[in-house]
Order: sequence, then structure tokens, then C-alpha cells
Amino acid sequence: MGIFGWIILGLIAGAIAKALLPGTQGGGWVITLILGVVGALLGGFLGSVLFDVDLGGFFDIRTWLLAIGGSIVVLLIYGLVTRGSRST
Repeated sequence: MGIFGWIILGLIAGAIAKALLPGTQGGGWVITLILGVVGALLGGFLGSVLFDVDLGGFFDIRTWLLAIGGSIVVLLIYGLVTRGSRST
């Protein structure tokens, strides 16, 4: 799967990660989708390097789980980094 496939997968995974995470995260949907793409790329890279998971095609469940997991991790890190900068 090429970079274009990972971008599309990341956009969808970012939306799923936003729906799965409780509470309100800052940044809105645009930031969430961008972070979803970053998380999908990160999840795919770490899955293939660290866990020796053979990434399948676009419709493979392993690919989706890695992308969603990576998106959740990136969104959680983003939430921790920007927590103190929000004004109430």
C-alpha cells in the first residue's frame, strides 16, 4: 500500500480515534485528521519494524488496527502537550 493509501487510511483512522477517545480534545477536526494521518504512518511503521507485522492491503484488519492504534497514541500525546495551553 502506497503513501496515498496511508493518507486515506489515516484520515479515516483519525476520525475513528476521535470518536473512541472520551472527553474533548483541542484542535478540532482538521487537526485531528492531520494527526490521524501521522498516527497511521507511525502505527504502520512501528508495527512493521518492532512487531514484524506484515502489513496487508487497504482492507486488511491488521493495517486498520495499527492505523487506529497509532492515531489514538498521537492524539493522546497531542492532548497531553496542549493541555496546559488551553484557556478556560
